[in-house]
Amino acid sequence: MKKIFIAVAGLIFLVSIGSAFLLRPQPEEKIGGRPYIVVTTAQIGDILTNVGGDKVRVDVLMGSGVDPHLYRPTRSDVVKLERADVVFYNGSHLEGQMVEMLEKLASEKPAVSISDGLPQDSLLGLPCNERHDPHIWMDVKKWIAAADIVKNALGAKYPEHIEFFAENAVVYKEALKELDAHVREGIKSIPGENRVLLTAHDAFGYLGAAYNIEVIGIQGISTESEAGLRKIEELVNKIVERKIPAVFVESSVSDRNIKALIEGAAAQGHIVEVGGELYSDAMGKAGTYEGTYIGMMDHNVKTIAAALGGDAGSFKKGR
Repeated sequence: MKKIFIAVAGLIFLVSIGSAFLLRPQPEEKIGGRPYIVVTTAQIGDILTNVGGDKVRVDVLMGSGVDPHLYRPTRSDVVKLERADVVFYNGSHLEGQMVEMLEKLASEKPAVSISDGLPQDSLLGLPCNERHDPHIWMDVKKWIAAADIVKNALGAKYPEHIEFFAENAVVYKEALKELDAHVREGIKSIPGENRVLLTAHDAFGYLGAAYNIEVIGIQGISTESEAGLRKIEELVNKIVERKIPAVFVESSVSDRNIKALIEGAAAQGHIVEVGGELYSDAMGKAGTYEGTYIGMMDHNVKTIAAALGGDAGSFKKGR
C-alpha cells in the first residue's frame, strides 16, 4: 500500500511539473523558430505583418468586432503574453482592462506602446483629463510614424534582420502615403455643409483633425461611458437644425444610440439615414480587404463620402 501511495504521489508531482512547464514561457525554437510577437489590436498586427514579414510570428489578441475599451484578456491571452518575445500595444488606455498587466509586462520584456512613441504634443487631449485620445490610427500620417516605431523596436531586438525590417517599412509607408492622399481627397469631395461625421462613439477625432471634417460622437472617447438622454436630445436638435443627411454605426459598438437619434429626428420631421457601418476600434474580418489597415480606412472614407454627398473614388496603390 505504501509503495502504491509513493507511486501515485510521484505521478502527481510529474504531472504538475509538466503543466507548469507547458504554461511557462518557451524558448523561441519551441514556438516555430521565429521571434514570437503578440499585439493587442489588428491595426498593430497589420504593421507587424508588413514590416516583420516572415522573420516573425504574430499573434493578435483582439479580432474583428471586438471593443478594445471593454476587452478582458482570457487565460489563453495571458499565456500568449507571457510567452511573447516582444509585445506591442496601442496605449493611451485603449486597452482599458489590460493597463496593469501591460505595465507589469514592460518590466519583464520589451512591451512597446505605440502612442507613447509618438510626439506627445501631436496627440489629442481629452476634456478634463490628462489622458490622450487613443484612436491614433485614424490619422494615416500617425500610422506611418507607428510603422517606424515598430521597425525600430524590432531592429533593436533582432539586429540581424534590421535591413529586412527597414526595407519592408519603406514599402509599407509608401502605400500609406498614397492612402493618406486618398482619404484627404475623399473627405474634400464632400460638400462643406455636409461635412459632419456623427458616429456611435468619439473614435474619429484624429480623422477629423487630419482631414478637415467635423466629428461628433454620441458616447465619449471610451465606450465605457454611456450617453445620457439629454445628450441624445441635443444631438437630435443639431441633426434637425443642420439637416445632417446621415449618421453612422460602428462594427464594434452597439447601434442602440444611433437608432434613438434617427427616431428622434423623424419625430421632428427630418429623415436621417444610416450612412453605413464604419470600422472604428476594430478592423474587418481577418483575410478580407477590410481586415487590413488600408482596406479599413479605404472602406471608411468611401462610406462616409458616399453618404454625405461626396465620392472618394477607387484606391489603387502605386497610382
